[in-house]
Amino acid sequence: MSVSDGRADTELVVLAAGGDQAAFAELMIRHRPRLYAVCRRVTGHEQDAQEALQETMLLAWKRLGEFDGRSAVGTWLYRVATNAAIDEVRRRKRTPEPTEADSMPEPTPHRGADGAVVARMDVDRALAQLPPQYRAVVVLRELCDLTYAEIAELRDIPIDTVKSQLSRGRQALVELLTDRPAARTA
Repeated sequence: MSVSDGRADTELVVLAAGGDQAAFAELMIRHRPRLYAVCRRVTGHEQDAQEALQETMLLAWKRLGEFDGRSAVGTWLYRVATNAAIDEVRRRKRTPEPTEADSMPEPTPHRGADGAVVARMDVDRALAQLPPQYRAVVVLRELCDLTYAEIAELRDIPIDTVKSQLSRGRQALVELLTDRPAARTA
């Protein structure tokens, strides 16, 4: 049976939890790009991101019955992906290895499409230097556009911790991207 693109994520979860592999495949097709983006940004490493994405899909399949509908399916999947990515970083017990972007010459400031690519590479480099918990919160807020409450639920931490980690992560990014300490307020 073919799964229609018109089915809601919650319907696909119910079908997949009942063993419908086509429903699960459709769910993964819908969410894979964003899940990969979360894994890539949190791990800061291509191979680790692929490992974390594979672990995300395996865990999602195994734990579909645990989805209780309190959040959106995508939010639940972000939680699985974020935890898998953080676990992968901890498992490797290393900082991200240099990527192709890291081996490129330092960019010169310029505008246009190339400037956007350079800016993204700079952000990726800076994100890779953040501690995994800060990186995760920044990615979930800025890339996934989740609210503080959604991030708190997803990471299983208090909202104040989300705010603190996000603030520290953003401040560290400013310092890394500008090569100077951010102005600190008393």
